[in-house]
Amino acid sequence: MIDAGSNPGNVGDVDFETARTRASLITPVPGGVGPMTIAVLLEQTVDAAARQLGVDLGEAG
Repeated sequence: MIDAGSNPGNVGDVDFETARTRASLITPVPGGVGPMTIAVLLEQTVDAAARQLGVDLGEAG
């Protein structure tokens, strides 16, 4: 289960105590999926810009 919700006070949407008995891993709030989301969006932006400019990123992209 990934708690990707955002609420005032920067708290998650999942009841931690209930989820911990069923989930094998729990991401922290804040800091759970946010850094990964930002990294993927940045990678996709660089790839899109490279395609538009005709730049071959090779193995790096």
